[in-house]
This record gives sequence, structure tokens and C-alpha cells, in this order.
Amino acid sequence: QIMVCIRQATAEDLLQIQNSNLWCLPENYQLKYYLYHYLSWPQLLHVAENHKGQIVGYVLAKMEEDAVPAHGHITSLAVLRTYRKCGIATNLMKQAHARMQEAFGATYCSLHVRYTNMAAFHLYSQTLAYKIHDIEKGYYADGEDAYSMRCTFPKVQKEKKPKQSIAPPLPVPSIADAAEMNSVNDNNSNALLSDAISSLSLNSVAPSTPGTSKQHALSPPKGGSTSSSSSSSVLDSVAGNGSIGDDSI
Repeated sequence: QIMVCIRQATAEDLLQIQNSNLWCLPENYQLKYYLYHYLSWPQLLHVAENHKGQIVGYVLAKMEEDAVPAHGHITSLAVLRTYRKCGIATNLMKQAHARMQEAFGATYCSLHVRYTNMAAFHLYSQTLAYKIHDIEKGYYADGEDAYSMRCTFPKVQKEKKPKQSIAPPLPVPSIADAAEMNSVNDNNSNALLSDAISSLSLNSVAPSTPGTSKQHALSPPKGGSTSSSSSSSVLDSVAGNGSIGDDSI
């Protein structure tokens, strides 16, 4: 089983990318062309790395930013012969497609493929859903024609957040309503205050039972019998006479 990692390329990978291109494709580029892609669109340059750290495949892509709408373009795709038929090219292309949409909002991706390259044409048309857009005569340096193909990306639907129910605003009372409410509140406050004062007054006076006042008037004070002076004062007040001594009682 082949262990391969698909990752974003770094500047240290450019020499190995160029070497893979020389081994796989007749269309070759100078090192500065790879560096231009890396500096301009680093998100779109990916490599396939085996367990030994060797680059066994790559995809070189860019954005056609001057076009309307802006879209991506595959400049070069290559996988070493001993690593083919393992889905590496498909994964490299899918990774480039995803980053085009995420980073640049591309709506589709375009590429060119040789008229006689049936393996690449099958990959693009059957596996990756590319469609023939045009045929460009003499596109390659050796005069061979090329299929101009496009893959339209599905529109990403944003999740709609559920609308939060908002309570209707409370009605604003008019001036007349506000005055009426204030008068009602004042009346209620006055009634509560009167009730509180009445309850305090009732609690301050001790409750009396029938006969209590008479009992208190006749009962002698603690510590002795009724004094003669108190008795004489009562008799004097009744008869209108002077004081009467203790012997006359």
C-alpha cells in the first residue's frame, strides 16, 4: 500500500516540483515560473509526498483575476508513473478546487488538455466533471490541438440562521393616561398609609374587658390596705365637707 500525503507546497519543494515536471510532461517551465505561482497564489500549489519525503506529484494552479467572473486555472498537473492509478491526481485536483473557492471565491476552474491525451481527458471529464468549452487549434508548441475544459463549482449555500421572535414594543401611554395612573397610585398609597396608622393606634391601646376599670378602682395598692387620706378625699368631694379623721370611719 502506497502512503502519500497531500499538502500545500513550500518554497523548498520547488526544485522537486520542477524535477517531477521534467520526468512526466513535455511542457516544461523555468524555475522562476514556479516561483511566480508560489509567490502569487501559494494557496493553490499542492504536492503529493511519500513516506520518504519525496515529491511524487504536484498541481500548479493560478487565478484568472482579470476575467469576469474571476476563476481558477490549472497550469500543470503531474504524477510519477509508479504512483499513478492511486487517486493521487484526483485528490490534488480536488484540493486545488477547494482552495480556489475558499480563498478566492472562484465559480469555476479551466484547463487545457492535449487532444491525444486520453488518460488525462478521462480523468477530467469522467472523474472531475469537466466539460469541453472549446477546441483551440495549435495550442501546444508542437502544433497539437487542445481541449479547453471547464468545471463549474456548485454554489455553496449559506446556512440561514433561524429568525428570533421579537416581542412587540409596549404601547407608550399618553399624557392623560399617565396622569390617571399617577392619581390612582397616589390614592392607593394614601389608603395604605391610613390603614397602617390605624393599625398602629389600635396596637398601642391595651384592650379592656367589662368590669376591668371598676376592679382597678376598688383593688388596693400592693403593700397595704386603702389609705384614709384617699377615702376622705373621695367623701369630701361627695359631701363638700372638710377632711374626716380615721376614728370616724
